[in-house]
Amino acid sequence: MNPPASAIPSASPASPAPPAVPARPASPAAPLISLTWTDQVTGRQGYLVVDRLVRGVASGGLRMRAGCSLEEVTGLARGMTMKEALHFDADDPTARYVPLGGAKGGIDCDPRDPGAYGLLVRYLRATRPYIESFWTTGEDLGLTQETVDRAAAEAGLVSTVQAVHPLLDDERAARRRLADAFATEVDGIGLDALVGGCGVAESVLTALDRAGVAPEGTRVAVQGLGTMGGATARFLSRAGLRIVAVADVKGTIAHPDGLDVEALLAARDAYGTVDRAALRPGDRELPGDAWLCADAEVLVPAAVSYAVDTGNQAAVKARWIVEAANMPVTPEAEELLARRGVTVLPDVVVNSATNAWWWWTLFGDIGPGADESFAHTRRAMRALAGRMLARAETDGTTPRAAAHAMAAERLPVIAERYGWYR
Repeated sequence: MNPPASAIPSASPASPAPPAVPARPASPAAPLISLTWTDQVTGRQGYLVVDRLVRGVASGGLRMRAGCSLEEVTGLARGMTMKEALHFDADDPTARYVPLGGAKGGIDCDPRDPGAYGLLVRYLRATRPYIESFWTTGEDLGLTQETVDRAAAEAGLVSTVQAVHPLLDDERAARRRLADAFATEVDGIGLDALVGGCGVAESVLTALDRAGVAPEGTRVAVQGLGTMGGATARFLSRAGLRIVAVADVKGTIAHPDGLDVEALLAARDAYGTVDRAALRPGDRELPGDAWLCADAEVLVPAAVSYAVDTGNQAAVKARWIVEAANMPVTPEAEELLARRGVTVLPDVVVNSATNAWWWWTLFGDIGPGADESFAHTRRAMRALAGRMLARAETDGTTPRAAAHAMAAERLPVIAERYGWYR
């Protein structure tokens, strides 16, 4: 049952004083390694950026999208450095997972292109020495882990995370544990495809708790129903929030009383596109950008980078934008949003659970079971999001600036304790 209208917060944000500092800090130093690869068959380009190493290893996924650029991958690699640092607890002697450095790979190609898989294999063959030595990678935008693993095997790789194997106490047991976790399904969806969305949902719930807003009936619009967006929609719906709009490449699906999330998840393809035959009579089909101006308290961009910019940010009615995708809000747009009281919860915290879960599992902080994975993810993300929001409030700044400050304090400690190289 939905709460009375008076109990549901207005979609029009409040107007607190603007943050005292810019939404994002100054640009960081240049990355450690920056490579551009040109495919000898198609002329298309791919990129690998290693922002920094810890114990000789860096972590970061591989994405494929038309228009992917070196600048984009550089920003994503820096974000991975911060995600790793933010999950480091210098005072916890029981933690087996020690943060790695940050990296990212990208290929400029539409993943639906008939030649995309061959291009992926050739990219992995070209970058194989780096993956074998110091770059651990996995799925990101446009690619599934199954596709990456299949292409990696064809490229002659043992694993896309084999660079971290020398850091493990028991490599065989660790690899078995991770394989068991990837084989686990929960209500028809793989565990690996759910933990990231669980982390996003916990970030949302933490923000609502701090604002004194009840989850029940709080309205949410999600851009993208792929791995991250789909899992986020499931967890938020099960927590009592109403998913009133979701967007995919065909457009936006909306219903003011809430969508049937599980039916939409069951009707999506490998790219997160929903079969419209699954829609209910009351579900509306709207233009692709309608999610942005939905009557909702929370917007979750979970698809592409640069989705919210200076040209469309004025249409946002929500109180919170929660970055399930990487870099979906441009810096200039975030500053304008902050001035009118829209809070952006940054990607470096919000979507960091997927990466952390790989390492919690591989290093042995958790076992391969779903219950343990979700419990650990919820605890860790609640704590991290809570610290970020408390720091932002104390410093009088944005959550992103607070997260960046927290990472900046931890990086020298990590470097001193563990070093850049093996």
